[in-house]
Amino acid sequence: MTAEAQDVTELLLSRIRDVPDYPKPGVLFKDITPLLADPEAFTALTDVLAGLCSTHGATKVVGLEARGFILAAPVAVRAGLGFIPVRKAGKLPGATLRQAYELEYGTAEIEVHAEDLAAGDRVMVIDDVLATGGTAEASIELIRRAGAEVAGVAVLMELGFLPGRARLEPALSGAPLTALITV
Repeated sequence: MTAEAQDVTELLLSRIRDVPDYPKPGVLFKDITPLLADPEAFTALTDVLAGLCSTHGATKVVGLEARGFILAAPVAVRAGLGFIPVRKAGKLPGATLRQAYELEYGTAEIEVHAEDLAAGDRVMVIDDVLATGGTAEASIELIRRAGAEVAGVAVLMELGFLPGRARLEPALSGAPLTALITV
C-alpha cells in the first residue's frame, strides 16, 4: 500500500464511529455518518471509488439500497458515469428485473429498472459494507441478467469475520472485489 493510500485509509477509519450494542446487545455497529459529514473524508472516499471505476473500465455505477446510494451517486458524478439504483422489491415503477436471495433468516428481493442496463455496459457495484454478501451476489446476478458485465465490486468496509468475500468469489467470475477497509 502506498503512503497516500495509507493516509486515505487512516482518514476514513478515523471518521468511522463504533457504536456498541447497536442495533442489539453484543453488536459493534460501524457508523459511517461522521465520515459522510466530513467533506475531506467523503471527498477522499469518492475519489478513491471513482478511481476504481476508471481502473476497471466501468461505464455505469450501481448503488445498493440504501447506504450504497449515498456512496455510489457522487462516485458516478465524479467518474462521469450513469448511476443505477438497485432497490428493495416494489420500490421502482415500470418494468423491472427482480432477484431473490437468501438472508440469515429468510429471503429478500432486489430489483433494477430493466432498461437501465444493457449489453456492453460494464458495471461497478458500490456499497458501504460487505457482510454476508447476499445483496451484492444478487446484484451481480441482476446485472448479468440485464446483459451487462460486472466491472467489479467496491465497498468501504468489509466485515472480515463474516463469509461475504467467500460467498461472492464464485459469482464475481474473476471481476475484482475491493474493500477499502477490512475490520
